[in-house]
Amino acid sequence: MTTLENRPNTALLIVDVQNGAVSAAHARDAVVANIAALVERARREAVPVVWVQHSDEEMPEGSEAWRIVAELAPRAGEPVVGKHYGDSFEDTALEAVLADLKVGRLVVAGAQTDMCVRSTLHSAFFRGYDALLVSDAHTTDDLTSRGAPRPEQVIAHTNLYWTHQAAPGRTGGTARTEAVDFGAPAREPGSQDPEGAATVSGV
Repeated sequence: MTTLENRPNTALLIVDVQNGAVSAAHARDAVVANIAALVERARREAVPVVWVQHSDEEMPEGSEAWRIVAELAPRAGEPVVGKHYGDSFEDTALEAVLADLKVGRLVVAGAQTDMCVRSTLHSAFFRGYDALLVSDAHTTDDLTSRGAPRPEQVIAHTNLYWTHQAAPGRTGGTARTEAVDFGAPAREPGSQDPEGAATVSGV
C-alpha cells in the first residue's frame, strides 16, 4: 500500500547492528540471532537486504566499534549505506538505493530502538514507504541512569505504538521474527504480533 509509484518490492533494512551500537544492548545475543534468521530467510526468498552503518566520534569509520557484528556479514552486492545521523535517510544514499531496487516496503530491524530505529521508521513512513518493525529484532542500551525507562520498556512501547501506525496509503505494523512475511503488506493498525558487501557512501 505504499504511496510510492512503481515500487512493488520489499527490502529487509538492518540498522546499525555494529559492535559499538549493540555491545551493551538489552538481549543483545537474542536480537542478533533473530536478525541473522531474518537475513538468511530474506536471501533465500531473493528479498534485498540493505545494511545501514553509522559512523561518528564514538564509532569512527574503520574502527572495531564501527564494524558490523561478527554474527552478521553483508554479502557481495548487498548495499551498505553509511550514515552520520540517526535517520538512515538523512544525508545518505538510502533513498537512491531503495529506488533502484524498486522497494516501497521496508522490514526494519536493528539498533538502537529509541534513536536510529525510531527515526528511520518515521522517516520512511513520511516518505511514503510501508514500514514493518520486527518486534523482537531491535534493541537499545540501558539509559536509566539518564532518566530513561528500562530498555525492555522502551522496546515494548515502541512496538505498541508502531503496531497502530497508520496514514493514507501507508501501513506500519509489527511482527515477530518467525511471523514476518516478506511478500505481504505491513500489518493493518491494531493487529497483534503472531517472523563481502557493496558500500554506498553516505555523503
